[in-house]
Amino acid sequence: MKAKKDVQPGTLALMVLRTLDVMGELHGYGIARRIEQISGDILFVNQGTLYPVLLRLEQERAVASEWGPSENNRRARFYRLTPAGRKLLETEKHDWEQTAAIIAAAR
Repeated sequence: MKAKKDVQPGTLALMVLRTLDVMGELHGYGIARRIEQISGDILFVNQGTLYPVLLRLEQERAVASEWGPSENNRRARFYRLTPAGRKLLETEKHDWEQTAAIIAAAR
């Protein structure tokens, strides 16, 4: 069994934005599980890291949130991407692609 890795610093916000873009409105636990799922369970999303990122994205108005019932009828905060978040996602994706291209070219 492979050991799970923590998400690299600086990439969690991009993963959160992308997850909300693809999946739509989700609560924090759902965001974390989705990121872990699409990584093939290689990554581990620490709740102590995720919620400060969500708070920062909300303060930057990249995401908005509201309280609602979860799948198991518990109260949960659901996050959704805002128009500003979509712009930020595009910028972050472009920067990430540039960085990946530079790393690939350095072979």
